Amino acid sequence: MGIDFDSDLGKLSRLMAESIAGTTRRNEILNEMQIQAGDVIIDIGCGAGYLLPHLAKAVGSSGTIYGLDPSKAQLEQASQRCSEFAIIKLIERSADDSELQSDCCNSVTSTQALEYIPDVDLALDEITRVLKPGGAFVNVSILWDHFKFYGADEKLNEKVHDAFKAHCNHQMLPMELPGKLERRGFRNIKDKSLAFVITRRDGNSPARYTEAIMANFALTQGMSEEEVSDWKSQLEKAEQQGRFGFSSFPVLTSAFLN
Repeated sequence: MGIDFDSDLGKLSRLMAESIAGTTRRNEILNEMQIQAGDVIIDIGCGAGYLLPHLAKAVGSSGTIYGLDPSKAQLEQASQRCSEFAIIKLIERSADDSELQSDCCNSVTSTQALEYIPDVDLALDEITRVLKPGGAFVNVSILWDHFKFYGADEKLNEKVHDAFKAHCNHQMLPMELPGKLERRGFRNIKDKSLAFVITRRDGNSPARYTEAIMANFALTQGMSEEEVSDWKSQLEKAEQQGRFGFSSFPVLTSAFLN
């Protein structure tokens, strides 16, 4: 069972994108893409469109930005966010069937989307098809085995994290991605860690939103409200006592198509 991004969890994912972690991630992507004026770029799994205006500004009025996402609710948010940019075009389709012409994009990017696609190979085939020779692919996915909260009772904490594993299809996609790209003719494949650790939460903390996402998801996986409430209370107490922690390990993978 995957996260339903059309529900309240979708709202929480947008809060994550607005956090300092989301801002840092977008800056790293933009730095890696080597964008030129007039470029055509597609953002696979664009969600609420936080990256799209930055891409539009980079390519200028002569370029085109496509934002692809299967969620109508997310694209409605993206439409509002990108209303001032005529060059941004939104596509409500799955990642393995964009309906774009072959060899039409100078760059393809995706942020925390590919790990949710059951058959990621079909999505990578589509990315390869639409990308021009020499074009760049930049992806950010999380090493979910290294994504963890600290401070709650160990047994209860592990139960919540084990339940959360069902939220995506590929727990460790960055480990598999280089080989998949190489087999499709990509070169200069590089990986960069975007890992971070949080020990104190504030209003803009991704740990706060992630805790809510995990708690809600654990309920859908059969954990009781009492267990989930206890887990959250223990994390709050741990923070008050100075022994709280949250770690995440996003990886930026970049490559160029031969």
